[in-house]
Amino acid sequence: MPNALQVITTVVVGVMVGVEFSVAFVINRILNALPGDSGQLGRAHGGRMLGAVMPLWYITSLVLAAAWAITGWHHPGTGLVITAAGLLILSVIMSILLLVPINNQSKTWTPENRPADWKEQMNRWDRYHHIRVAVIIAAFTLLVTALT
Repeated sequence: MPNALQVITTVVVGVMVGVEFSVAFVINRILNALPGDSGQLGRAHGGRMLGAVMPLWYITSLVLAAAWAITGWHHPGTGLVITAAGLLILSVIMSILLLVPINNQSKTWTPENRPADWKEQMNRWDRYHHIRVAVIIAAFTLLVTALT
């Protein structure tokens, strides 16, 4: 029977995966389809809003997974939890090295000050984000599997 830490970790990571999946495959596609400068303005606002929340969420997910691994060290499934924590570490590293630098620039853009290659930068962010989403889905899958 799963304990509270396992359930909380799985829910926190699962909701994070849902938000990031939604950004990757729903929200950004909607924003890209908006007319004029609306999509770019929406992305800038989303970058500010989620940029303030997601670092805490990623770190919390990692800390919870690490706590689960430590407290369940001799239980079945701990290897899966450790691997999931490793994937969450990878997602944090990817965020810091690849996504945050682009986001920190793009969240300040307006139609008047954005660079000429802003669409290419957004496409690069999207590609990195898709990879990060795959990584956190894998982590979530391992956590769910460790519950069984």
